[in-house]
Amino acid sequence: MSTIKNVLKAAKAALDAHQYDTTIENATKVLAEDPKHYHANVFLGLAFEKKGRNEESEKAYRAAASTKPKDSLAWQGLISLYEQQGGHKLEDYQDAVSHLASIFVEADDKTRCQTVVDKYTDFARKYGSRAQYRHSLEFVLPGSDLYEYLEGRLPHPSHTYTRISEIVEHDEKEKINIEIGQRRTRLGAKIDQVTAEVKKEVLQGSVLESLYQHVIDWTDDDDTRRLYEEKLLQHAYDTLLVLPQAQKNSKREEVIHFARGMVILKHPFALAWTINLEWKDIERLGELDVGVLREYIALFPEEGLGKILRGYLESEISVFPARAVDQDGNQDEEQNVPIMTVEDRLVLMTDGLEDSPKSVLAHRIMSEYYLYLDEHESAAETARKAQRYIVTDSQTSGLPMANNSDAINILLGTALVQYQAPRHHPEARSLFESILVRKPSDGSVLLGIGLILEEQEELHQAVGFFERAMKQAPSTKIQAEAAWCRALGGDYSNGLEELEDCLPSVEAPDLRTKALKAQILYRIGMCLWDMDHSKASRRDRNKSYARFISALQTDANFATPYTMLGIYYADYAKDRARARKCFQKAFELSSSEVVAAERLARSFAKTSEWDLVEVVAQRVVESGRLRPAPGSKKKGISWPFAALGVVQLNKLEYAKSIVSFQSALRISPKDYYSWVGLGECYHNSGRYIAATKAFEQAQKLERELGPEVLGDTWFSKYMLANVQRELGEYDAATGKYKEILNVRAKEYGVSISYLQTSIESAWRNMDLGFFGRAIDNVHEALTIAKDVVTWSTNAFNLWKCISDLYSVYTYIQSHSTDISIQDMKWLLEYGSDPESYSHLADVDQITWSAFESVIESKDTDVVLRSCLYAAILAQKRALGCCAHDPYARATAWYNLGWTEYRAHVCQRNGGISSEEDPMQYLRAAVQCFKRAIELESRNAEFWNSLAIVTSQLNRRVAQHAFVRSLYINEKNARVWTNLGIFYLIEGDIQLANDSFARAQSVDPDHAQAWLGQGLLAAQLGELTESRTLFTHAFEISNASAIQIQQSYASSTLDHLLSSPALSDEAVTLLQPLLALRRLSKQTRTNISCEHIYGLFQERIGSYADASSTLLSICSTLETDYEKSESAETLERFARSKADLSRSQLAEQDFESAADNAETALALTEDTTTSPIRVRTRLSAHLSAGMASYYQGSMDRSIDMFKNALEETQGDPEIVCLLSQVLWAKGGEQERSIAREQLFDCVERHPGHVGTILLLGAIAVVDNDRDTVEAVSDDLHSSRTRDDLNSQQHKQLAQLLHAISVLYPANEDTTLTQMSEARTAVMLGPSKSYGWSQLTKLSNEAHPAEMAVLGALSKAPPRGESSAEDISEAYAGAKRVEDIQKSIMLAPWSPLGWQALSQLLMAMMQ
Repeated sequence: MSTIKNVLKAAKAALDAHQYDTTIENATKVLAEDPKHYHANVFLGLAFEKKGRNEESEKAYRAAASTKPKDSLAWQGLISLYEQQGGHKLEDYQDAVSHLASIFVEADDKTRCQTVVDKYTDFARKYGSRAQYRHSLEFVLPGSDLYEYLEGRLPHPSHTYTRISEIVEHDEKEKINIEIGQRRTRLGAKIDQVTAEVKKEVLQGSVLESLYQHVIDWTDDDDTRRLYEEKLLQHAYDTLLVLPQAQKNSKREEVIHFARGMVILKHPFALAWTINLEWKDIERLGELDVGVLREYIALFPEEGLGKILRGYLESEISVFPARAVDQDGNQDEEQNVPIMTVEDRLVLMTDGLEDSPKSVLAHRIMSEYYLYLDEHESAAETARKAQRYIVTDSQTSGLPMANNSDAINILLGTALVQYQAPRHHPEARSLFESILVRKPSDGSVLLGIGLILEEQEELHQAVGFFERAMKQAPSTKIQAEAAWCRALGGDYSNGLEELEDCLPSVEAPDLRTKALKAQILYRIGMCLWDMDHSKASRRDRNKSYARFISALQTDANFATPYTMLGIYYADYAKDRARARKCFQKAFELSSSEVVAAERLARSFAKTSEWDLVEVVAQRVVESGRLRPAPGSKKKGISWPFAALGVVQLNKLEYAKSIVSFQSALRISPKDYYSWVGLGECYHNSGRYIAATKAFEQAQKLERELGPEVLGDTWFSKYMLANVQRELGEYDAATGKYKEILNVRAKEYGVSISYLQTSIESAWRNMDLGFFGRAIDNVHEALTIAKDVVTWSTNAFNLWKCISDLYSVYTYIQSHSTDISIQDMKWLLEYGSDPESYSHLADVDQITWSAFESVIESKDTDVVLRSCLYAAILAQKRALGCCAHDPYARATAWYNLGWTEYRAHVCQRNGGISSEEDPMQYLRAAVQCFKRAIELESRNAEFWNSLAIVTSQLNRRVAQHAFVRSLYINEKNARVWTNLGIFYLIEGDIQLANDSFARAQSVDPDHAQAWLGQGLLAAQLGELTESRTLFTHAFEISNASAIQIQQSYASSTLDHLLSSPALSDEAVTLLQPLLALRRLSKQTRTNISCEHIYGLFQERIGSYADASSTLLSICSTLETDYEKSESAETLERFARSKADLSRSQLAEQDFESAADNAETALALTEDTTTSPIRVRTRLSAHLSAGMASYYQGSMDRSIDMFKNALEETQGDPEIVCLLSQVLWAKGGEQERSIAREQLFDCVERHPGHVGTILLLGAIAVVDNDRDTVEAVSDDLHSSRTRDDLNSQQHKQLAQLLHAISVLYPANEDTTLTQMSEARTAVMLGPSKSYGWSQLTKLSNEAHPAEMAVLGALSKAPPRGESSAEDISEAYAGAKRVEDIQKSIMLAPWSPLGWQALSQLLMAMMQ
């Protein structure tokens, strides 16, 4: 024991000497002997503390404290240790403080106890978190042992609760913000929903309300108490907002309790007063406590609701006195403020409504006040807002608010009854009926439904509702409405009597009573007006007139009497000026005066004051009185929409006009003139299908209503014809024009439209290639023009059409002989002035005298020249018809320019004689386009035209004009194409290509752009590409595109010459042939096109037409050569003669063929070796040789072939022809020579199929087995070649079949033939010949069917199977129906007849 004491003393001495290691060592020795030794643990804890070994120190202190828990030394050591560690051990620090304070309490040492507690609180504030500091404050709150012991020494509880509430406020706000920030980033999260959820979670578990209550309970400061009462109410209110409906009841009661307490204490906290006022569910405003209202006004004079309440209490609708009075009835001195005027009151209340945008009470009061002021629109708008806000308030508070909702709905329904009646009547009735279920005796509801039924002319039901309303709340207004309904129902006497009974009760001086009296007087006047319809009665100024005047004297702002006075003055007093003033006054006062508005609109329309018509109609539309309510007996009013449509149509606002007419037709579906107006709008806006339907509906109404109702109705038919004209239905349009002209013979607009339609139809038919139809249209137009010109000569469109109809003849020159020169002269001479034809006479030399000299001349081109002169003179006369209209004059110059340019083109192409100046028409065109540009410089078409005509005169001007045109309109494909052609002519390939590409991108269907691209490709030598482009241009172009058709036909011919296998395909020749045929109709002067046309006719087997065409070409070329003696013309003449001889040879006119071939040979005997001359002479030699052969002149034929052979240096085709002629001559020597020629040809041209076929055929005829065997190998190898046409394949198969029959490979001949047929099928499974041979050998049905399918698959346009080939395939099928088809397809072929004969014989057996 003494040892422990000694060691313990040594530990204490070492501790005092700061020898902490020694202390630890000695204390440890003591604890080894006695682990629960108190001082040893304390010394050890202190030593460890000094050494910074905190965990070991805390363990030692805890061991000491557990040994003697009532001893303070160990707990003080722990506190010291925790203080050194800052806030890391604050919870343990609190535990130590709690034990130590308990020890001091037991020791009754208040000073040391307070010191420990204060020290801990300061330490927690300094080093701890807000939550730890809060816990330190809660340590000394009332209810704890320490508070009772140290009361008076600790801070006041109110301050402590205040600090705790501030901490909790901060923590909750921070938590809400953090949670919202985290959750709002989730997928599908909505910020409002997230905010509500977070607030609900935080506020539901909040302790702030209890803290606020503690502050209120403990504080001695009234200001603090009021502040925390406000916080308490606000927090409870915020919590109520986020609680679910099921949990709102208890919390709502708390909120109401808090708010009511503040109101009782008159504490100026706006939320409390707002809750107290807004959450009262009252039927009428009179149920509110006026004292509370006045206190609210006094406390919150600048609040929005305060302003409204002040205005309300001083207004006419208030049920409370305007000033507060005491018990003796004296006015309070504090409220001795002057009463506001009506204007000031309205301004104040309006400002208040803006300042309280979500107050239901404010909106309810304002809506009621607006109703009093008859501001029905504002009342309805305000009530609608109140509806929305009351739903929000109900959801917030959990209160049903049924009475408030009904009151607001009544206000809204009452406003809607009057606002834009009857537009909103269905809604108002629905509101009233829903309230009537709960409150069947509500007078306002009954009155509202009665007014709606009165408007809907349900008069009997309306009277019933008014009578029910009278029982609940008798009033003069309801009595007057019931009387008026009886009068409207036809009971004028009783209605009049009841209305007069109402007059004594409406003598009050206030405005509303005066307005009601004026209405009653007006209605009395209307009863008198309708009781007697005679003019004398209505003229009597002592009856209705006097009542209307009295009504206005009572209320000068009552609009309806002005309308009736206007009718009186207009229809009976015949005073239009006064009538108009009355109508204007009525309409100014009320836009609902539809009758007055209609009278005004009609008067304005008669004087063409369309702006005023629009103003009147638009205001009536906005009044909302046009469309009746659903189920109403009252008819709608459509004229304002129709009037708006007419005004907008005149302003070219077609989209708006369409909407207006559609609105009119929805109200009055049988409004004929609205249908016509709608159709006209559709027509003018380009919606032709819709326009057609509209006009058809109008015509349907014409048939239903008849002319006695509608009057003259030709205009709808005229407009329908215009629509059909725009749709390209020219025949239907002209038919309708004719029908109108039969009734109105000299209607200029119809006649001109008829004329223009005929001309447009002519151009359309010309584009489609129907040239005969186009000429028929021109003849029809000429007939119309001859009629119109007799009674209207000074019309621009007339002479424009006359110019166009004569221009058509210049495009279809084959029909130019159909024109009547005398009619042309009469038409241009009728009513003319020589000066009208003098424009540009010094440039183009075209005057009336020049025209007369042309028509009297005997030249071959007199008709074409006459048409051109007539077209130009007509355009000049059109120019004189528009001298006062600069835009029309610009168009006239533009039209004249193109007509002059057409004359230049015809002159350039040789259509008219070239004795005149070749550039005179071109210069005239330039002048025309320049003058057009001077008048209208922003027209892109004018610049484009100038560029075209100047491209031959001045390239810089032309380029500038093209660029200017594109600057104005860069999306014009024609201009880009023209610019591309310009660059192509100038040799700028890149710019030309870019221009064509731009044109194609702007309009892919513009054929000329593809033509230009094709010309560019041809210039670059890309013939395949150019042919593809020409083909595409031809496919998308119209029939009048001469250059496209010419380029397409020329490129197709070149392609056929380079690919002989295609020359026999009819489909390949069909389209270019049609193009050339159209060209021949359009122009007679294009020799190249005519020559190509003749070659195509020859290739399709139309030899007579080919001979006729080529003969005409030869005649023309011969005439030209006699004039010019040109070597080029002579060469073309020789080539045409050679082609003519070939056609005549095919036509079996052998003598003419031989003569023309010899002529061609004679004309080409020069030594030049050009490819054209070689081909010409070869064709002539062959034609002459064949003609001589068929004439029986064998020697001459052989000589021709020999000459051809020499000139072509042994061409294999000529060798074959020569061999055939030699063989046909029949001599052994000739046949021997033929064999030698063929063998030599095979050596020189081993792959020539014709030579091999001919050798094989001769060998078979000669029965030369050796030659047959030699040729067979070549025949078999040739069958697999790809460069053979179908005819050569067939010839090979036939020859091999014949060889297999005559020289079988084995004794079974049938087997050999079968093998050969199968080989033919394998090599050509889609060809019919092999299957036909197999059918003959096998007598099976399947090969016959395959033969038919193969023949049909190659039928044109898919292949080149002829009628004989298909007939042969059907004949091999050996069925009756197939044999009949065979005979039908080729009745000249014996195969079908033979098959039929064999079948009949088999059937007879």
